[in-house]
Amino acid sequence: MSVKIRMRRMGAKRNPFYRIVVADSRMPRDGRFIEEVGYYNPVAVPKELKLDEDKIFEWLQKGAQPSDTVRSLLSGAGLMKKLHEAKQSK
Repeated sequence: MSVKIRMRRMGAKRNPFYRIVVADSRMPRDGRFIEEVGYYNPVAVPKELKLDEDKIFEWLQKGAQPSDTVRSLLSGAGLMKKLHEAKQSK
């Protein structure tokens, strides 16, 4: 089973709100997911991003692959650097 960390679209038309979830890669975008690990609101000023860093770090260490957009958000929050450093120290 391939696990992805990706965004699930919520909100109204032209007012998107995204939940960052861990899901099986075979499930549809807004379908069933394993765990919710954060949210992202691109419409708010300033943009809102809340991440449960411990859960995300745990899933990344287990081998979950972030989508391109989520990888960009995680990089901005410093989690990808933290993961890289953890892998180098092993």
